[in-house]
Amino acid sequence: MKIPIYQVDAFTSHLFAGNPAAVCPLEEWPDEATMQAIAAENNLSETAFFVPRGDRFHLRWFTPAVEVDLCGHATLASAFVIFNHLTPRLASVAFDTQSGELVVRRQGDLLAMDFPARPPQPLTPHERLVDALGTQPEQVLASRDYLVIYRDAEQVRTLQPNMDLVAGLDRFAVIVTAPGDDCDFVSRFFAPAGGVNEDPVTGSAHCTLVPYWSKRLRKTRLHARQISARGGELFCEDQGERVQIAGRAVLYLKGEIYLP
Repeated sequence: MKIPIYQVDAFTSHLFAGNPAAVCPLEEWPDEATMQAIAAENNLSETAFFVPRGDRFHLRWFTPAVEVDLCGHATLASAFVIFNHLTPRLASVAFDTQSGELVVRRQGDLLAMDFPARPPQPLTPHERLVDALGTQPEQVLASRDYLVIYRDAEQVRTLQPNMDLVAGLDRFAVIVTAPGDDCDFVSRFFAPAGGVNEDPVTGSAHCTLVPYWSKRLRKTRLHARQISARGGELFCEDQGERVQIAGRAVLYLKGEIYLP
């Protein structure tokens, strides 16, 4: 059995930056254990699998360790593969996922994703959160993930979290963020419990970041940078119950997976 595989750098316009995702177009679903094994073998933060359903696609995402309910960069990468290699006539593509319908549209040289908003709320954080991050933040909120707000981009850039402690927290991941120097805001994303110590660029995190920064900055259109070692750029819009997250992508490789 052979499965096509593409590797795409998402949220960047050049190779060796942004967030690499593997994309596997399928005719039908293999068993879950096979998809998880492929994701572990790829050893990227996400591997996306999709199956056509009429004029739509059913899309799933796997880290090297677990299946996740939402992933931005691998959705962007999947749309990039469909638009550029499978069905170039399309202007938009609709995915059915664990997080509902996700639509990706061409927008000039950008691909714009329509995602659910996940506004953060105040809470009493886990007692080891500050120890895990190593630096006292200004504020802690949460939705699916912790949203930890710092004073400036340099604090976010120089954080050196204790990943063992982060993995023991009571949320899937930790987003850290601050005002940007040459953009509206910056962020980083840590999810060691999900098999990804630091994700290079995280679309799903912006489902929480965009509502927060839109309210704080009193603007709906936002320019964001994720300041991991690889780095990435996102163009976002707060649309109330939805957020638009747009970016560029570039193909790194195309090949085949051989299964017994």
